Amino acid sequence: MTSSTGQRIVSLDLLRGLAVAGMILVDSPGSWSKVYPPLEHAEWHGFTAADLVFPTFLFCAGMAVGLMVPRMTVEDRAGSAFWLKVAKRTGLLILLGLVINLLGGHFDLPNLRLPGILQRIGVCYALGTAICVLTAKRGEGGRLAFNMAATFGAAVALMALYWLLVAFVPVPGFGAGHLDSYKSLPAYLDRVVFTIPHLWRGATTEGLGVTYDPEGLLSTLPAVVNVLMGAVAARVMMQGLAQGQRGLMPVLILGVALVVIGLALNPVMPINKKIWTPSFAIFTSGLSTVILAGFEMVARSRSRLGFDFVLKVLGGNAILAFILCQLLGIFSDLKIVPGPNPSPQGFGNALALSMLPDPYQASLACAVLVLAFITAILIPLHKRGIHLRL
Repeated sequence: MTSSTGQRIVSLDLLRGLAVAGMILVDSPGSWSKVYPPLEHAEWHGFTAADLVFPTFLFCAGMAVGLMVPRMTVEDRAGSAFWLKVAKRTGLLILLGLVINLLGGHFDLPNLRLPGILQRIGVCYALGTAICVLTAKRGEGGRLAFNMAATFGAAVALMALYWLLVAFVPVPGFGAGHLDSYKSLPAYLDRVVFTIPHLWRGATTEGLGVTYDPEGLLSTLPAVVNVLMGAVAARVMMQGLAQGQRGLMPVLILGVALVVIGLALNPVMPINKKIWTPSFAIFTSGLSTVILAGFEMVARSRSRLGFDFVLKVLGGNAILAFILCQLLGIFSDLKIVPGPNPSPQGFGNALALSMLPDPYQASLACAVLVLAFITAILIPLHKRGIHLRL
């Protein structure tokens, strides 16, 4: 990703690559029952390292939008070509997400999961782009100027709308204000709009079965905030580009402030990824911003992390890495291996256990191997400048 001046934003590549690496490690254990706590999602309220992966993807999408706006002209905004491009990208993301869900569900159309990660990315990208572009001011030479105040205002409005709906709109039979996986408004709307057969099989409530979807309908509203904060962080970072390391202080201050606000809201508005509460959106946006500042500091000092090449490879082909990870996950569940461990996942974990007696280390080793395998596939593409763009 390049800035409005044509300069490559290395820190964005690194941050996106970190999110991809985290996703692969979270989604590819040798055994789902032997996972280190930081690589497991919080059961309901709360936060783990795994919960930062998806918000960071959205944050990076927002950064791309924030870097794009100053390159646009007033004519671009008024014309149909740009909006058709946005609609095409959104549609492709949603379609690709549905195809992956169809493959993962073994072509069971009556129970096809409708929400999903790519679907949410597509919708959040479209809404975030629309907000940033439509609120942009007219700048010099007919180019658009990013409107920081309007973007912040839109983020606050989305979070306020979500929280007001959750707090005051009654769920039939239960009333308003619930934040659990069954009686809350987000969970109820998922069951009504998508219907239970089309929700994620793992989103269950004890004794009730499937009751919600972690990428559900209403919780998409605050998820857009992560996109908007990514756009804001990109603009703040670019404003201080000429000041070297000192120019990163506003980015760091922004990140720390968002983290503090998210934590301060937690007692009254619990941090929760599965219904994407506003406190979660604010908190994770802050963490993403702080990590971005760290990566940008490294990039501006021209020092090396030792693993930055791997992150650049993964970050440069994030969508393809996601697709490969999902396809490998589907393949790992197939019963195709003869013997007591018929699935590739079970076979690989048994092999890892033969070398690493600690079951948690063996399970993590399998995830690291998948990460290395996907990286190896992407390296030749990266060296040739081949990147999947939707």
